[in-house]
Amino acid sequence: MELCVISSINPVHSSSTRRLGSRRLFQSDSLFSLVMKPIKPLELSCAAKKIGSGGGGVRRSAASTKAAPAVEPSVKEDKLPAELQVKETQAPNSSVKLSVEVPAVVCEDCYQRVLTEFMKMAKVPGFRPGKRVPENIIVGFVGRPYVLRATVESILKRTLPHAMESVTGKALKDSIQIVSSFPEMEKAYSQLRTLSYEVVVDVVPELKWNPENGYKDMKVVVELGDEIDAKKACERQLRQKYKSLGALKIVTDRGLQVGDLAVIDISATTIDEDGSTGEAIPDAESKGFHFDTEEGNRLLPGFLDSILGIRAGESKSFSLVFPESWKQESLRGQRAQFTVDCKELFYRDLPTLDDSLADKLLPGCTTLKEVEETLTKRCQEMEEEAKEQATDNAILEQIRKMVEVEIPQSLFEEQGRQFYGARLLEIQASILTLYLLLSFTVTKMLNVQNSFMFQS
Repeated sequence: MELCVISSINPVHSSSTRRLGSRRLFQSDSLFSLVMKPIKPLELSCAAKKIGSGGGGVRRSAASTKAAPAVEPSVKEDKLPAELQVKETQAPNSSVKLSVEVPAVVCEDCYQRVLTEFMKMAKVPGFRPGKRVPENIIVGFVGRPYVLRATVESILKRTLPHAMESVTGKALKDSIQIVSSFPEMEKAYSQLRTLSYEVVVDVVPELKWNPENGYKDMKVVVELGDEIDAKKACERQLRQKYKSLGALKIVTDRGLQVGDLAVIDISATTIDEDGSTGEAIPDAESKGFHFDTEEGNRLLPGFLDSILGIRAGESKSFSLVFPESWKQESLRGQRAQFTVDCKELFYRDLPTLDDSLADKLLPGCTTLKEVEETLTKRCQEMEEEAKEQATDNAILEQIRKMVEVEIPQSLFEEQGRQFYGARLLEIQASILTLYLLLSFTVTKMLNVQNSFMFQS
């Protein structure tokens, strides 16, 4: 069966951005990753320990450590005293580097805001809370290094949203990294009273079509196998349900026939061009394999015919060639020597197939016809879903061959975190299961010992 789909596909430019879990801004200074969080103006982390710490006889009050319920202003509401100089440069892996220069007037405005917030938070001896404190006194009370660090944080927090305006709508959330070193920014600001920093952000990848208009009037041919043919699938399901009602009995007076079930050991080795025996084929070997002869066509072509007639306890050797359509590429066209040892042989003692088995075949049905109709309807629905899925996969495969796109690094990192988290949960679950099993075993042993002691 072939399904020919002719469709005109337009390139899709997603306007949505994917939320990533990474909160890392600085490559080396994880302390300042809080810049990306909605920090209130009073949450100056670098001075939290200094203010109200109890040093110098200053008593700590509840008001001195509680942040004011300030709301972080938006970019439009928080206008800067001067425009930022932002240079945008394309970077590898669908990312953009922003070089930001903050004018001295903006830095000074942030500095004054920091001092004002410190005045609200600190209880300086000789000054009432909230009153204006001379600059040299508040700086000396808090500590110049703390004020400097808080000012740099404030500048970054305030200017970063403005700097990101050029990539609004295409930047991936939580992929921002400030690549400039924080100590270097502190040093530059202390000397020049201005600040420059660089930001790298992942953006939505741009699709490049090759050929440019290859997506137009694209023709896709989808080949559907027998596995998703509704009629054949219905017949297989009905046969499987019918076989499950039969009892397995040991074959003693004959060899293997179609319809039997055999328990076999399979070993295989390659055959070189000169006819000599080569290496073992681990993927073709199996111990205690339950071989249903009615499904022999699912194995290597010729395998079933080669072992027909084999009896329990017998062994057969034969050579076969793996077809070119074999799923494992390394074995395609490879000639191999197989050895099969028959351990056990069974046949099915099946009941008569009539309406009396309908409810056992499919609960709720009263006749075989009703069973067949219900199974056929289910298989037809599955066939339609399989056709749609196969068509989607074929279209995506054709598009994949025509599209060139760079994958942002943050997406790889997010995928890695998800795989790591899932694997960690599996390990924890297995450890917990083992712990419960051991606990149950120990408890049971103690109960048995106590029981013996009580009886004695």
